[in-house]
Amino acid sequence: MAVARVRAQESAAENALFEDPYAAAFVAASGEPLRPRPGPGPLAAVLAFQTVVRTRFYDDQLLHSGHDQVVLLAAGLDTRAYRLGWPPGTRLYEVDLPPVLDFKHRVLAARSAEPRCERAAVPADLLTPTWADRLREAGFDPTRPATWLVEGLLVYLTAEQSAALLTTVGELSAPGSMLALERGRSGRTVLDDPSVAHITSLWKGGLGAGTADWLAGHGWHPRNHPLDEVAAHYGRPTANPSGTGFITALRTPRGGQP
Repeated sequence: MAVARVRAQESAAENALFEDPYAAAFVAASGEPLRPRPGPGPLAAVLAFQTVVRTRFYDDQLLHSGHDQVVLLAAGLDTRAYRLGWPPGTRLYEVDLPPVLDFKHRVLAARSAEPRCERAAVPADLLTPTWADRLREAGFDPTRPATWLVEGLLVYLTAEQSAALLTTVGELSAPGSMLALERGRSGRTVLDDPSVAHITSLWKGGLGAGTADWLAGHGWHPRNHPLDEVAAHYGRPTANPSGTGFITALRTPRGGQP
């Protein structure tokens, strides 16, 4: 719910980087306040800033990927299917646990929300191998290029879980497919911020700062997008001492370059 809260606050701000007209409805339906208590500490502010920038960055990457298959892993309360202007013929797959997708469906149905592309909800656990079968059963074609988004997920997984998930993504990705995800943190982050302790206590690190290297060694051609450079591009300059940011990666033909 923390991401929905940040997106709701940004959507209501002047000069917002994006508009998510459904984020506040998710927060209201959850019974949580729109403004968290206690007030946000320093790490909470950093995470909120990164969430805002990454939302806009991923919006742009997905819309301009040129693929008509888009897969959101751990889609959560993402509403890109409803709020972005997708090219005709786009089919978007949202993979997440059944209770998450059910909650989202109830809230959006109450708002009479209609997707702006073909949308397929795929109830599945990404920590089990069967999620790939559920995705194919929903109509995904692994012989055609696709765009994958793994937003905000890997930090909650171990390195082994992250590698297993991305290995499956690679197996489902035809040459020319694109993957977008977080770059991972370098160095040590101070986590003694009580306003986000319920979030940071769940972090397991994912692949950390080695995410791009892992991708390069497993059939992808990655490109790093440092947070400070992306934020400056959107008119939100900031320092980036932790080295965080984003990665876009193209699936290469076996033994070749993209």
